Amino acid sequence: MPEVTSPYATGTPCWVGLMAGDHLAALDFYRDLLGWQGQPGPAEFGGYAVCELDGKAVAGIGPTTDPAEPTVWTNYLATTDAQATQDAIVGAGGTLIAPVMDVGDLGRMLIAADPQGAVFGVWQPGGFFGAKVVNEPGAVIWNELHTSDAEAATAFYGEAFGIEFSRVEGDVEYWELRVGDRPVGGATLLANDPPGTPAHWLNYFAVDDVDSTVDALIKRNGTVLVPPFDMTEGRMTVVTDPQGALFAMIKHEPR
Repeated sequence: MPEVTSPYATGTPCWVGLMAGDHLAALDFYRDLLGWQGQPGPAEFGGYAVCELDGKAVAGIGPTTDPAEPTVWTNYLATTDAQATQDAIVGAGGTLIAPVMDVGDLGRMLIAADPQGAVFGVWQPGGFFGAKVVNEPGAVIWNELHTSDAEAATAFYGEAFGIEFSRVEGDVEYWELRVGDRPVGGATLLANDPPGTPAHWLNYFAVDDVDSTVDALIKRNGTVLVPPFDMTEGRMTVVTDPQGALFAMIKHEPR
């Protein structure tokens, strides 16, 4: 199991969190679909649950603060200084949604949107640095930015986090996101999404079998937006959970 044992470098996706209208139903859904273990957390954290695979943190699920808010997955980028990163985000043209706040002794966080409107979180670790297992069935394997302006996104994430965009050769316009010499995610253009789709981060969960997991998702009232298909990195699909949260699943086939 690809276990993470030390804090993530600044700019690296380090956590994904779901804020759901019915977080108890969401816990049941993902527990059944991806094999997570997790129970509602303490009241001081709003019942936020840290979900685990074999006892290792993999993702979070909590309740929305406003019932009118949509149920969404949020991708968190690591930092060593949340306040400095907040200042850099604003300076680079981003928008603050929730300014820096302390989360007990676990760390500090904020929520923001890039200039094209893609929402993301920022996490400065305290006692908790993020996902302790990745790239394993049931865990996050990829984080992908869908943007209307790759040049502007390159400038923003480079200034705010030091993330570098590297164009991938091929017929489809695609960029690899790198922190130092390490690939940490990808970016694609919204032109590849259905018309009217807003800029967003899409989180990919690894699974053992895409088709059977899609069948299980449908039985649990999830929705398939992009049916399973084969691509360069394996077989994948794009779906929503019963409350409308968007995510992707992939069976990665190393080249």
